[in-house]
Amino acid sequence: MASTEDRLRKLISENLEVDGQPISADLDFSTSLSEIGVSSMDLVSFVGVIQDEFNVNFNPEDCDQPLKLATLVELLDANAA
Repeated sequence: MASTEDRLRKLISENLEVDGQPISADLDFSTSLSEIGVSSMDLVSFVGVIQDEFNVNFNPEDCDQPLKLATLVELLDANAA
């Protein structure tokens, strides 16, 4: 089975764009999606995609500030355990 990071990279490249261009799957996980230009509307939709893919629910507190992608991976792994 693919790692959480690999699965998240695939979801990002398949579901998100910046300025009409898909986001590369090799992006730096020390950044947040908002830092690379993903709109807040797209982020809200993407949270739903993540919840469906990983079968998790996020609290509003989890999403009230820009999360680094590496932190998101940690959150997903913690919720999977």
